[in-house]
Amino acid sequence: MTQQPETEMTDTSRSTGAGGREDETAPSPAAAAAARTAEERPAAALGFNARRVTLERLNAYYGGNHAVADVSLEFPPNEVTAIIGPSGCGKSTLVRCINRMHEEIPGARADGRVLLDELDVYDQAVDVVAVRRAIGMVFQKPNPFPTMSIFDNVAAGSRLAGLRGGNLHDRVERTLRGAGLWDEVKDRLDEPGIGLSGGQQQRLCIARTLAVEPEVILMDEPCSALDPVATLRIEELIAELRRRYTIVIVTHNMQQAGRVADTTAFMLSGELVEHDATDKIFTNPADERTEDYVSGKFG
Repeated sequence: MTQQPETEMTDTSRSTGAGGREDETAPSPAAAAAARTAEERPAAALGFNARRVTLERLNAYYGGNHAVADVSLEFPPNEVTAIIGPSGCGKSTLVRCINRMHEEIPGARADGRVLLDELDVYDQAVDVVAVRRAIGMVFQKPNPFPTMSIFDNVAAGSRLAGLRGGNLHDRVERTLRGAGLWDEVKDRLDEPGIGLSGGQQQRLCIARTLAVEPEVILMDEPCSALDPVATLRIEELIAELRRRYTIVIVTHNMQQAGRVADTTAFMLSGELVEHDATDKIFTNPADERTEDYVSGKFG
């Protein structure tokens, strides 16, 4: 699947439904209360400290192309779930539906439900910007803001949320430490973020995601553009981050899935074929198609 560029998130006065169309029906009382809470409290928490992600009969389309077909899947809190499958099987589309980035693509739409705990992120009363703060995303290619320093890259989201002064500096340091990057950049925070190595840039982007205090982190092939040493650093970081976050990682690298994931989901032609403990998926899968894929018969 072609990698889509990161979409700038802007607030809107009216939310859209899963297909990007305005829903004229009145929001449920629970959803309206959720929306008010999301405005009154830090948006990164979305008001509910939501960490469990549940997909219920999720479908996604690009025009007439049915890219994700009726997928139901659960991502438990504080676990890493890997999504594997051949190119074009719907992996990246599925994760982009979780934080409502899919609908930003012209002609794209989705239906079904995506729940953070009990909150449907596609409910019209839910602010899409709050969704994307609660569900952060790290892309395949490192994408630091090119005109910003290392410090400003990390601080950007926090500044939009109104954080200033010493609290902002503390958060930048804390998140750079959390991303395993502080010791490498603490003496050059004013230098451009794009001056870092590829692996450092990816950890900078992870730090930028962590700075807005999400509950869930989506990673779309975060190591595909990195060398083995940088890949190892990212995998070590994922192992540390799972203690605090729910993590979903799309990967073509089955060895990587085996190293970092608690459970693995295998997709094929837009459908979820199988989801189970990672060791079972790779040693004793229930579906013959999964066995053929992990054994290298196709891919």
